[in-house]
Amino acid sequence: MKIFKYLFWILYRVWFYILVTLPILVLLPLLVVSIIKESWYPFFFRLARIWARFILMGMGFYWLIDREQVPDLDKSYMFIANHTSMTDIMLMLVTVKNPFVFVGKQELAKIPLFGFFYKRTCILVDRDSLKSRHAVFLRAQKRLQSGLSICIFPEGGVPDENIVLDQFKDGAFKLAINHQIPIVPITFADNKARYPFTIFSGGPGKMRVHMHQFLNTDGLTLSDCKPLREQARNIIFNQLMLYKKK
Repeated sequence: MKIFKYLFWILYRVWFYILVTLPILVLLPLLVVSIIKESWYPFFFRLARIWARFILMGMGFYWLIDREQVPDLDKSYMFIANHTSMTDIMLMLVTVKNPFVFVGKQELAKIPLFGFFYKRTCILVDRDSLKSRHAVFLRAQKRLQSGLSICIFPEGGVPDENIVLDQFKDGAFKLAINHQIPIVPITFADNKARYPFTIFSGGPGKMRVHMHQFLNTDGLTLSDCKPLREQARNIIFNQLMLYKKK
C-alpha cells in the first residue's frame, strides 16, 4: 500500500511541473510580447493570473479567500504573506488583483522556461549580497513609481517544517515606510499541507486565505520599522493559530 502512496506523490510532483510548463508554452507568444516594455507589465500580470489558476485547479486545489479589507485597484501596496510552499506564488496571484511585482530569490531564475520570465518580471535578490539588497530598493522604487505594487515573503525563505512562522526580515517594511504605502498582511493556512517541499506528502484540497486589515504607514519613519514588522508577524501568526484550532 505504501508503494502506491509513494507512486502517487511522485506522479503528483511530476504533474505539478507539467502544469507549470504547459500554459507557458501555450501562451508563449503573448508572454514574450508582454515583457517587451515595462509599461506592458499589467498585461503580463493578467496572463500570470490565468497561469496560476490553471495550476491550482489542475492540482485539485480550491481556494477560499476571506478579505477584511479590499485593495483599491488604483493604489500601490506592499503585499506580504507566510511562505511554506511553491504554490504560495500561484495563490498570491489568485488572491490579489492589483498588478504587483514579486521580490524573490535569484535561484528560481535557473528553472528552465519559468526562469526566463521570472528574471525579466520579478525583482531578484541575493540575500547574501549587500549590493544586491540595495539594488532591490532601487528597482522596487521604480516599480512603485509606475503605479505597481510589491509582494515580498518577509521570512526570507521557507522555514524548517517544525517552524510555524519564521522571524521577518526588515526589507518589506522599510520599503513600505519609505514609500508611505499600506502593508497588506495575508495568511496562507493550507499550502504546506497541500504541496509542501517534503516530497512524500501533500494532495488535493482546500487552500484558505485570510487578507487582514491593512497596516497604515503614513507618517512612519524607519525608526518604526521593528514594531511594524512585529505587528505584521503577530497578525499572521495569530491567524495561523486560529486555523489550527478549526
